[in-house]
Amino acid sequence: MYKIIKRDGMAKRAVFETVHGTVQTPVFMNVGTAAAIKGAVATTDLHEIGTQIELSNTYHLHVRPGDEVVKKLGGLHRFMNWDRPILTDSGGFQVFSLANLRKIKEEGVYFQSHVDGRKIFMGPEQSMQIQSNLASTIAMAFDECPSSVAEREYVQNSVDRTARWLARCKAEMNRLNSLEDTINPHQLLFGINQGAIYEDIRIEHAKRITDMDLDGYAVGGLAVGETHEEMYRILDAVVPYLPAEKPTYLMGVGTPVNILEAVDRGVDFFDCVYPSRNGRHGHVYTSTGKLNMFNAKYELDDRPIEEGCGCPACRNYSRAYIRHLLKAKEMLGMRLCVLHNLYFYNHLMEEIRDAIDAGCYKAFKNEKISRYLGNQEKSA
Repeated sequence: MYKIIKRDGMAKRAVFETVHGTVQTPVFMNVGTAAAIKGAVATTDLHEIGTQIELSNTYHLHVRPGDEVVKKLGGLHRFMNWDRPILTDSGGFQVFSLANLRKIKEEGVYFQSHVDGRKIFMGPEQSMQIQSNLASTIAMAFDECPSSVAEREYVQNSVDRTARWLARCKAEMNRLNSLEDTINPHQLLFGINQGAIYEDIRIEHAKRITDMDLDGYAVGGLAVGETHEEMYRILDAVVPYLPAEKPTYLMGVGTPVNILEAVDRGVDFFDCVYPSRNGRHGHVYTSTGKLNMFNAKYELDDRPIEEGCGCPACRNYSRAYIRHLLKAKEMLGMRLCVLHNLYFYNHLMEEIRDAIDAGCYKAFKNEKISRYLGNQEKSA
């Protein structure tokens, strides 16, 4: 299922076989929250820009159109016309992000829908049932993501409850995968390590979930307010306690520099809304930092966003034209920026894999970060 083919320090180069196809890692998962990448990007575009795996959101799809609707239409792959792996998060992050609309209890979480205010209950069993209805390739365990600034006692109690929830998730997933009407009876389950920025809580939790022999392991609760240095410190502490022979996923991260640093610490799955969100606001990634396409200096610039880039935007259009589209509020401008950014991230992962294959990852990482940070343009 998951096979490491090369190690370079802590960095791992692997292949991950799934029922929906093979994933080469390290990999960046393109985020399509409501079964679509924001920015008018179709699944046919995802093939063109080198997307290996797409990520969708359990909570949002449960709210609309409803996971039962998706099941009746043949599952998420058929619904969105995507023939490669899909990971669905568990709804656990919404426990954090919708703090004003929820109440956490041992049985699960009581939500108020952010769309229409209706009451929603989601516990480990409900999260697994929703994800089974969606029929994703990988389901994430239901957890609580405590704030990075939460008190130690709160974090410890939260992590203990997350561990109990994980056992319930595993039991329910096994039950669902055995049912005759389950669309994807080979659905995989990843557990999530939590513990805010307390190394000892993180390590103890990593040991507990490792003992459960899951299909993969995520580090959650980072990139939620702590510094980058704190994130790297936690990764240094906790990744060695997660099984190296299983996929290691850093949730919600991050910038190109974050990804380069985390790969060097043994992480091989990533996701983040940055490339699509920044693209929708005219901010585009290049090997020498971010550019703000609204800047007046691009008004007569007939170069592509980045010379040599193979994305649909750079192959066909100039900075001047893309700036015009953005200023005129034409949707095409936003779409081209998102396509470029997702291509940039997917291509960065290809370069990372090649560097690990070649046994020169540290030098590659240092050169990339130096170039990226050394020349970064200030967005204005």
